[in-house]
Amino acid sequence: MQGRADAGGRKVRAALVAAACLFAAPALADDKAACADGIAAIKAETAKIAPYAMPPKLKKALRVAEREQGEGEFDECLDALADAKRALPR
Repeated sequence: MQGRADAGGRKVRAALVAAACLFAAPALADDKAACADGIAAIKAETAKIAPYAMPPKLKKALRVAEREQGEGEFDECLDALADAKRALPR
């Protein structure tokens, strides 16, 4: 009897994992798009700044955002973009 109970429990867990993945996918897609758009916006802003006048914190934040985008860590990319926006000269 215990074998049947374990099988039912595994089915429930599998269903919960599948549901969690389905609900997380739209958020991941939103973060992915926001990351790409944010990097493009920061690059457009940095194009207006002379290379020697770009703050080091801005360079680093943009580099980190691009790295995190490449790694698929879109939430961390958004954090780096927030840092980059704060480092933009006014």
